[in-house]
Amino acid sequence: MLTSIQAAELRTLLEAFRERILASANDASHFSRDRDRTRMGRDSVDESAEEAMYGTKLRLADRDSQTLNAIEVAMGRLAAGTLGECEECEETIGFARLRARPMSKLCIECQEDREAGFEEPGA
Repeated sequence: MLTSIQAAELRTLLEAFRERILASANDASHFSRDRDRTRMGRDSVDESAEEAMYGTKLRLADRDSQTLNAIEVAMGRLAAGTLGECEECEETIGFARLRARPMSKLCIECQEDREAGFEEPGA
């Protein structure tokens, strides 16, 4: 169970993380609307570089969208008092882990098991 001070610290971290991602999304939105091809030389190398940059921006925007969703879920869990509880084993997630990654849903042991491929069937 998080103390009120820990909960406040995590809320601040989540809000700051959300603001950074929203600012990044705003930049990506401006970038995608401002694709003036007359500013760049019209050779194929310049066009390829611009397309590669555009593709990267789109992938980053997609990742940011997923992260925003995770932040909203974490904020909901914080409000419900369940942030810090592992969704698999229901043990406490260490505060140091939550401070490093406040969207964590799993304790370090369950996360390591999942990454090692030891998930329960149907989990």
